[in-house]
Amino acid sequence: MKEIKIKVAIVDNETKLINIIKKNLLLSNKIDIVYTASSGKEAIEILEKNIPDVILMDINMPEMNGIETTKYISTNFPSIKVIMLTVMDAENIILESILAGAAGYLTKDSPSERIIEAILECLEGGAPMSPGIAFKAMQLIKQNTKPKTEKNVYEEFGLTKREIEIIEKIATGNTYKQIGDELNISPSTVRKHIENIYAKLRVHNKTEAINLTKRKDII
Repeated sequence: MKEIKIKVAIVDNETKLINIIKKNLLLSNKIDIVYTASSGKEAIEILEKNIPDVILMDINMPEMNGIETTKYISTNFPSIKVIMLTVMDAENIILESILAGAAGYLTKDSPSERIIEAILECLEGGAPMSPGIAFKAMQLIKQNTKPKTEKNVYEEFGLTKREIEIIEKIATGNTYKQIGDELNISPSTVRKHIENIYAKLRVHNKTEAINLTKRKDII
């Protein structure tokens, strides 16, 4: 019986690199390259007729980048595993790729043997990553799960507990007088605290202050 090969697609706008990757992967008797595409848009158009098991996805491409394409594929073709194969290794790019639905993340300097291993690994439910990428991913996880102690909540902007208390009350719509009455301080003292808050957050008004502290999960 003829062995069923893993159907792999390569999406990258560098034709020379595609040819090199394709040549190396075809050395494995387990893989079949079913198509290549030079942009996310082109890849999605082909998906309507040809659905691979795994897509090796570059990030920096014209028309539709790899992260946008991965998000579309993970939503509309959830059976397809997407492995990012890119030179980009910035923490925010790694995080965006994972959130978009990438099953793995390799750098383009990965040996062909490692790419083949990653394809097999992700089909078995794994999350293959290059060593440097894995380290950065772990750091991101640690940062996002770090307990909210008094120190790490406030240290980024140097806000005091009283300033946090005041910005929380501002966010609920309290006036300076109402805040002063609740905290047993004068409205002018409240105003001074708010000036300090704006300076520390580097914002210019109440809306910016509230949005920033909410985005940073401070309030």
